[in-house]
Amino acid sequence: MKLKLSTKFILFVILLFAGALRLYDSNWDQGYHLHPDERAIILTTTKLHLPQILSQFLSPDSTWNPHFFAYGSFPFYFLYFVGQSLTAINPDFAQYVLINIPGRFISAVSDLLTLVLLFALGRKLFGKTIGLLAAFFYGISVLPIQLSHFYAVDTLLTLFIVATLYQLIRFYEKPSLSKALTVGIFFGFALATKVSALVLLISLGAALSADFLLLFLKQPHKPEHYLPYIPSFLKHLLTHALLIGGVTFGTFLILEPYALIDFPNFWMQTVQQSAMTHDAFTFPYTLQYVGKIPYFYELKNIFFFGLGPMLGVLAFIGFFLFTNLTLRKGKKGKWAQEIILLVFFAAYFFTVGKFAIGFMRYMLPLYPLCCLFAALSTFTLIQLMNQLLKNIFLRSALSIILFILLLLWPMSFMHIYSKPNTRVSASFWIHQNIPVGKTLTVEHWDDQLPLTDSQEYQTQTLALYDPDTDLKWQIINKQLEQTDDIIIASNRLYTPLQKLTNCTKLPPDRCYQRTALYYQSLFSGKLGFQKVAEFTDYPVIPFLNIPINDQWADESFTVYDHPRVMIFKKYEN
Repeated sequence: MKLKLSTKFILFVILLFAGALRLYDSNWDQGYHLHPDERAIILTTTKLHLPQILSQFLSPDSTWNPHFFAYGSFPFYFLYFVGQSLTAINPDFAQYVLINIPGRFISAVSDLLTLVLLFALGRKLFGKTIGLLAAFFYGISVLPIQLSHFYAVDTLLTLFIVATLYQLIRFYEKPSLSKALTVGIFFGFALATKVSALVLLISLGAALSADFLLLFLKQPHKPEHYLPYIPSFLKHLLTHALLIGGVTFGTFLILEPYALIDFPNFWMQTVQQSAMTHDAFTFPYTLQYVGKIPYFYELKNIFFFGLGPMLGVLAFIGFFLFTNLTLRKGKKGKWAQEIILLVFFAAYFFTVGKFAIGFMRYMLPLYPLCCLFAALSTFTLIQLMNQLLKNIFLRSALSIILFILLLLWPMSFMHIYSKPNTRVSASFWIHQNIPVGKTLTVEHWDDQLPLTDSQEYQTQTLALYDPDTDLKWQIINKQLEQTDDIIIASNRLYTPLQKLTNCTKLPPDRCYQRTALYYQSLFSGKLGFQKVAEFTDYPVIPFLNIPINDQWADESFTVYDHPRVMIFKKYEN
């Protein structure tokens, strides 16, 4: 079905607006590479070199082996080739200094492609109006906007997951070998981006077996109604399942060959990442999730920050409308294409939401579906309003107010990118206000400040994640005696460590009573240091100029692009 010119124009305007939000201030950290995951990907990518001969390629020691399997290999290879293709413009686009810029452009474009696919998905299931609403809602969703400013794997993963789901629906509607092939290719790309895409297997199973299951569930006690379909069902299942599985595996190996060539390393790192999802004590930076309430934690961050309260409410209502619609179609003997999306949404949410850790980006693959749910509820609300209100001007005014309210949260968030990064501002302040040669104390597992010319100062690092032993505090107390200024570059340490104080319930090496007391003394001034500077960059509600304190969001929402930085100076004797 061809799109009308008016629909194309509206979609183009949505894309233009969403693109502006995602590409605005792509160099938000002023070239300092302040996103740790992005930094890790770039450091890995810039070490890659294409082998000259096949034997080198097939070796685990190959220069094409990233030796990094926390993510799939496709994001590394894709960034490598994009960077190399841009060297004619500027050689630094293939080097550490500037390769993050094309990486962030890739991330933004990937997210815009997800928006287009979401429109196609909404149009296929419910019509062009809901497709356009879903695209618009995704375009203004805060978490996708934020993650489009980073070159991590999340926007790419979401793109390939949505593409796989879309192709699965097309395959379900009219199975064919070509569609099965396309499903396998997109699934392979998703797995080569991040192995968490394995959850798609459940949706794949739903697409392959839904029709037969419906026949069985309708009349389970009358086998004569469904037994004749078993041979054709098994033939269909085996033919297409084997094709999709084979193509998926082949695509995955092409895009991530060292998962096989360097299997022991691949398996070790995969198991390590899996262990992290089940135990918040695995790494220091996951201690923030000790005591996390599964599912509620994810919903809180989606509702208050990732989507915003207004869009969150619409998505919540839309989920129940979507579920009800799917079940009603099933009862009428019309197994809904929506079941593929519903099965994926439930499987992904209940799998990832149960993780011991809860980085906000883990839920990004559900945001397009949340926006589809929100579009369905908004469309239903508009229809209801049209029935109840006869005055067209009143209806138009209410619709405009609704969309203005929806825009408040993303525009509030964009305020963050209108100012220099807080760590950059703090670094400038340090050079302006702390004399050269002074001793600065920073925290380990966080970015060291100042970002430039740090050699002008004596720098000490407090190992605050270390177990609370006497030796640890002997060392720290000696460091505090020697320091002139304490610099806290974010809430990465002080937020979780002040919570881990119940030694009767915590592992002995993960109870931080003395560390919590240290922070309390520091913040209250009892430690002998006074806060002399603080740098924050909160979202600000437009026109009202009201800041939104988002420090209670998941740490990953603030720590990369707008952390709270504090500087404490020792009292004068």
